[in-house]
Amino acid sequence: MRVVAGEARGRPLQAPTGNRTRPTSDRVRESIFNMLFSLGATEGAEVVDLYAGCGALGIEALSRGAKSCTFVERDARAIDCIKENLETLGYADRATVVSSDVATWLAATNNGFGLALADPPYADEEWTDLLDQIDCRFLVAESGGALESHERWKVAREKAYGTTVVTVLERQLGIS
Repeated sequence: MRVVAGEARGRPLQAPTGNRTRPTSDRVRESIFNMLFSLGATEGAEVVDLYAGCGALGIEALSRGAKSCTFVERDARAIDCIKENLETLGYADRATVVSSDVATWLAATNNGFGLALADPPYADEEWTDLLDQIDCRFLVAESGGALESHERWKVAREKAYGTTVVTVLERQLGIS
């Protein structure tokens, strides 16, 4: 696994061993960030990578010009990989790593990010709660199927890759 594009293009990323994390493939990450580029959603953005795993999505955002990224992950081995990847690539000064469950962290923080990246374990997907809680302009949802419609969000882009569906949602202005 590697950084697909941007200033860290081609640099390798470490991932925890075992099957507790499911890193987003290079092909899917490339497609996600092409969609985000067309929306002007990455350059200079404050990003949050929820269910961060090894941090591949957030690191890709940093490589492509995001201002900062907060990584939220609860697995200690994955957190170690995120920190190692950030140090190796020189992004530690633009990143915050939070050891927490996503729902708990969202309830305790005043978010307000430009871009949120969410790739929860497919078996644990709770999109309605997340879409109700998160405050950001764009949300990338990587899921095991199409998302239900939600009044606060409109679908800006959507694409399927086998059993993975990537949906880029844009916050509806004036709806809280």
